[in-house]
Amino acid sequence: MIPITYQTIVHKNERRILVQFGYNEKLTAKLRQTTDARWSKTYSAWHIADTATHRQKCNLPLATTTKPAEALITNDVATVASTPDTTIAPTLPIIKLKVVSMQNGHSVLALQYVNHKQIESLIRKVKDIQYNYGNKYWYIPNSKAHYTLLCDTCHGQATVQYISTPKKLVLIKGNNTKGHANAAKRLPAYSLSPNNMALLARTVVQMEMLAYSKATIRTYSTEIKIYLQTLKMVDAEKLTVADVRRYLHYCITTLALSENTLHSRLNGLKFLYERVLNLPRFFVELPRPKKPLQLPKVLGEQELRRLFAAAKNLKHKAILFIAYSAGLRVSEVINLRLQDIDRERQQIFIHCSKGKKDRYVRLSPLVLDVLEQYYRLSPSKPTNYVFEGYEKGKPYTIRSAQQIFTNAKVCAGIIKSVSFHCLRHSFATHLLEKGVDVVFIQDILGHFNIKTTQRYLHVRRDLLINIESPIDDLYKSRTHSKLI
Repeated sequence: MIPITYQTIVHKNERRILVQFGYNEKLTAKLRQTTDARWSKTYSAWHIADTATHRQKCNLPLATTTKPAEALITNDVATVASTPDTTIAPTLPIIKLKVVSMQNGHSVLALQYVNHKQIESLIRKVKDIQYNYGNKYWYIPNSKAHYTLLCDTCHGQATVQYISTPKKLVLIKGNNTKGHANAAKRLPAYSLSPNNMALLARTVVQMEMLAYSKATIRTYSTEIKIYLQTLKMVDAEKLTVADVRRYLHYCITTLALSENTLHSRLNGLKFLYERVLNLPRFFVELPRPKKPLQLPKVLGEQELRRLFAAAKNLKHKAILFIAYSAGLRVSEVINLRLQDIDRERQQIFIHCSKGKKDRYVRLSPLVLDVLEQYYRLSPSKPTNYVFEGYEKGKPYTIRSAQQIFTNAKVCAGIIKSVSFHCLRHSFATHLLEKGVDVVFIQDILGHFNIKTTQRYLHVRRDLLINIESPIDDLYKSRTHSKLI
């Protein structure tokens, strides 16, 4: 049954009853037909006049705060003029938790509640909370510590409830654990054999010992988990090269994985067998699928002007400006610290970027001016990172920066299928078109291999625009009007 909560509010100097329930077309239609229901954008809920007649029509008891959905709206209309006007006891908003599995195999606790500004500002204070823009919900890590933190934060202002069985809650005590056994506890529960689960934990520890980046550890461990899940109760240590070959053929023919995904899975399995199980040259005989040559997608100068003009918020404009002006990755933009901006030397220091490489890039005077305006006019001055999120001293999230680009692209009327990373591609391509040597561009972008930078040679507009098409020579002597 759908729970319904209600409380009294004052709307335009008029006493109203706020009726809150989950999305239900039937209940909404009945409520609008039998009452003077109006929609509140502030509370994202319906409200009706606080009168005795409306209370009887809606069958709202005076002492109870929740009723089944079936009993909310009744068709019997009666006039009770003598009914005293008693104030309804206000109720706390309800936040429901549901265990949701993410694409990377981890589970999280999704928050479900009726939209309310007070709740929004409340849950943003919870540590490690993030927003899923695809499915439009806030979520926290599936751990006892985060669940307790959410309850403590909402105490007295909202009620936290489970709509899934609490048994699914993974009790993660923390990240300061040591050894293979503790590493296994940090991983979600899977239907793996005990030996494979221990092997997975050994793999994570080995990557941590080699100081692999968090992104690499996450990618490799996810690919290995999927592989071990396919094996079920078969131990991975007992498989031969022929067995792994059959598995990879299954990934290509049955699962139809892309070439990039196959390379990622191969890298994870190669690390498992050669670096953890100490089976050197295990993958020598296994072929790698050929990757397609995908050219970078770039924006033209006019499109970039429209994109930057579409970002009205000064902070959002600064994020887009600095990404394009220096060819930065989205992770590099959000991790910029105030100390990394060198005004005197007009340089930006990129600390420990992809591949754990430090580098300097040029700080454009125009971008410096935008950054100074952003800092001067910002209501809450950044204290650590140049672009801080809702929590003071913490960086902006990658997803939020990507959403800024998406919103600006839509407002600018750009129909190309491009992402935030296209600002980096556009930067490199435009430098090539201005005659900058590809070797210098390699250093600016922080590429290990010159071949990665040479991809931009294929999208240089100046090389294409100077080559006439044969059809232009064929009809050069005729006017365009005669051809139509």
